Amino acid sequence: MSLIAEAPSFLQVFSDGTVVRTAHRAAACSATSKDVTIDPSKPITARVFLPSAAAPPAPLPVLLYFHGGGFCIGSTTWLGYHVFLENLSAAAGAIILSVDYRLAPENKLPAAYDDCFAALQWLSSGAEPWLDAADLSRVFLAGDSAGGNIAHNVAIKFIGEKISKISIKGIIPIHPYFGSEARTELEAEAGSVEEVKMNDMFWKLSLPDGADRDFHSCNFEKAEVGWGLFPATAVFVAGIDFLKERGVMYVDFLKKKGVKNVLLHEAEEEKHVFHVWNPNSDAAVSLQNQIKNFMQSF
Repeated sequence: MSLIAEAPSFLQVFSDGTVVRTAHRAAACSATSKDVTIDPSKPITARVFLPSAAAPPAPLPVLLYFHGGGFCIGSTTWLGYHVFLENLSAAAGAIILSVDYRLAPENKLPAAYDDCFAALQWLSSGAEPWLDAADLSRVFLAGDSAGGNIAHNVAIKFIGEKISKISIKGIIPIHPYFGSEARTELEAEAGSVEEVKMNDMFWKLSLPDGADRDFHSCNFEKAEVGWGLFPATAVFVAGIDFLKERGVMYVDFLKKKGVKNVLLHEAEEEKHVFHVWNPNSDAAVSLQNQIKNFMQSF
């Protein structure tokens, strides 16, 4: 048995199919959060966040959040996610449903997309009392890194497979993870070898067997969709994030396709998913306020 893929401190994949994920500090639920099961057969679970323990005076917008981790690692229970989303729920006055989808390489794409779309369907079912105050006419999709990619692809799936009662007002990709067989200008630089190698590894672990980085969910230019139906989009990039370049390219692409209300926000001095590693930082609070402002514009 040999090691065939590794993200140090996070993931090891061995030749016999064994996958070892490093445990990270998890957060227990609080008075304003609750773990729920969406589909026990897969399983798909989620954590619900409410703005406060008191009953809301009016229906609240709903934000579905998809964690990052190259489709292979991560969980909504990680402390950084819990703190950031708990604070975001309070700041935005929104219900948040943060989804734990099945991970690659055991469950290759489109498993993550299917699971997160299933969470959207489950939301519409009214099966959870904690979601009684949810305003299903004001639903938003958000996520960081691979989760930003998921938000994009779930929005595309929603266009083709409408869900009764649900109206998606916008998507919020944070430091989104996209790719292509062709290298970008930054990726082609000699100093980018290690970053490119790590990104390629995660794509190889997560893409369907036989697919390359021009697969439609990886390369957004390959997606076939009526772009005029695509929801408003607020994209967040970080100034010293290797994925910033593709995030800006994504914004330019959506604008060229005629998507209405496409916004770009940059945290100039920040790194990739800074809000997860430092959820109480000034930059994370600023991100929460920008998300709140985008949601409240609808």
